[in-house]
Amino acid sequence: MYPFGRMALELWLSRNQPPLDLLGTHVSHHRCWPWDIDLWLELNNGRTLTLYDLGRIPLAKRAGLTKMLMRQRWGLTMAGVSVRYRRRIRAFEKIEMRSRCIGWDDRFVYLDQTMWKASGECAGQALYRSAVTDRGGIVTTDRVLEALGHDGPAPELPVWVKAWIDADATRPWPPEPA
Repeated sequence: MYPFGRMALELWLSRNQPPLDLLGTHVSHHRCWPWDIDLWLELNNGRTLTLYDLGRIPLAKRAGLTKMLMRQRWGLTMAGVSVRYRRRIRAFEKIEMRSRCIGWDDRFVYLDQTMWKASGECAGQALYRSAVTDRGGIVTTDRVLEALGHDGPAPELPVWVKAWIDADATRPWPPEPA
């Protein structure tokens, strides 16, 4: 089940935090609860993606995106993700999550999220491709940025992000039947 209670808590905790610049980093703290674990008593890989929501939604709120989306009657969707798991997160372990926008192209916004253990080790990283949508499909990032009141140039995407975008563009869609 989706962690609605945890999301409500994260939004409540972030309610008085200062607004973030579009490229700012939202930091949040979480715990791996028994309902987050798999058979090996560590954070389940699928649950990891759900927990990253607990960082992205408050990030969007603090950056002014959620108010703008409601005003425009637009939606937000995830259009892709690449996840790297490097350290186990065990039951009851505390983690720090860092969520930030690292740039955009004409259609998508790219988000970088990381989970950090108390030891200072990075346990995992997710690169998300996100899109704003309306009834007609994807809203261009130019329109989104204008609605946000952002007039600065797009930051240069890191080489590894560009490589992921290029590699994903070669992937056939729809996939071939097995």
